[in-house]
Amino acid sequence: MKKTLLTTITLFFAILSLSGCTAGVTEPEINFEPPKYVEQMPSREEKKDFASTGSIFGQGENPLFSDHKAMNVNDIVTVVISETAKSSNTGSKQLSEDDSIALGGGIFGRGSATNNGVPIPVVGGVNTYSDIGYNTKSVSAYSGKGSATKDASFTTTVSSRVVKILQNGNYFIAGKREILIDEQKQIIQISGVIRPYDIDQNNNINSSQMSEAKILYKTEGDVDRATKQGWGTKLVQAIWPF
Repeated sequence: MKKTLLTTITLFFAILSLSGCTAGVTEPEINFEPPKYVEQMPSREEKKDFASTGSIFGQGENPLFSDHKAMNVNDIVTVVISETAKSSNTGSKQLSEDDSIALGGGIFGRGSATNNGVPIPVVGGVNTYSDIGYNTKSVSAYSGKGSATKDASFTTTVSSRVVKILQNGNYFIAGKREILIDEQKQIIQISGVIRPYDIDQNNNINSSQMSEAKILYKTEGDVDRATKQGWGTKLVQAIWPF
């Protein structure tokens, strides 16, 4: 019975330690599900405008005079991804503490006790053989410094599809591009909410003009596998306390 209980407790604490370190083992991911407000907001109702028969300014599938911009669901818009991130952070912290305590032995300390000038034999005898006292001193110090610098840039273009036209007129778009070269696959994926007014005359929009923008760029293949740590190494590093 005791052996079974010990095994259960050991297994329980092992599961707790491993579950607490899961964040250090798994790879970071992006969830490309639409934001909640995009799903909750109803779609804009399509309005069929009246077009005069035979007019060269009609609103047919290929009108003679109109901007070639994405206007309907499943239309394509080109997203120009131009992301630059620069940051510099420096911090320092220094702490020190000095603490000392000294307690005497009271009537059991050194010397003799008297009562109206008359020595007390019992207490005096105790004082002869005892030297009760307590002294302690502690000193602690901490000093730490840290700095981080980041300079990253990413530029490319991805054609995205208008998935939903929201009631307020904004578009929720999503796009993905996969390139396979020499058994190395590059994946670029993007999603977000844009305003139709930000689309230029060439049907392009910059990624900086996207709300709820999610951008993924990763490479799969032998090079990617060779440059990644194995899950066993990550697990050891995640739970190693030193």
